[in-house]
Amino acid sequence: MKKILFLAPVLLLLAILSSCDKLDKLLTFYIEDSQSVKIASAFPIGQVVPLTPIAVTTRSDEKFKNENTSASLVKDVKLDRLTLTITDPNSENFDFLQSITIYISTDANDKIMLASLDNIPTGVNTLQLTPSTQKLDKYVKASSYTLSTEAKIRKPISRDITIRTDSRFKVTADPL
Repeated sequence: MKKILFLAPVLLLLAILSSCDKLDKLLTFYIEDSQSVKIASAFPIGQVVPLTPIAVTTRSDEKFKNENTSASLVKDVKLDRLTLTITDPNSENFDFLQSITIYISTDANDKIMLASLDNIPTGVNTLQLTPSTQKLDKYVKASSYTLSTEAKIRKPISRDITIRTDSRFKVTADPL
């Protein structure tokens, strides 16, 4: 009898924790976005160079509505993935790049690191950056944010290059 009295609360606690994980999965969705940027040739080699900032309109209210939630119910936003792909010219790769750091900012918030990658391999035309663990609620809830980039150039860029940035944010909302 004592075993049953002891096990009942333990089983109840396990059931509650299990249902919380399932509830979080139901309230989690992803926001994806793509931007393109053109990098002009003639960057200095071996120096960290800021690239032209990109303004991004979030349309987050529309995305939250499509997921049956609102900005006020969003409790956690983190970068899940950030990929860079050279789209023009097709024959180009990231051999020119030694390291890259991408930052996110808004008018009302300080600039924070979004993702980065050091020691970029040669011969590749797609890079998967390492996301930061920063909470990004303020940025994704805003009507727009700005992406800025610092890059260390390994070798000369002989022609203009177009790079597509694909980001995916993991969003978790409260149920009510």
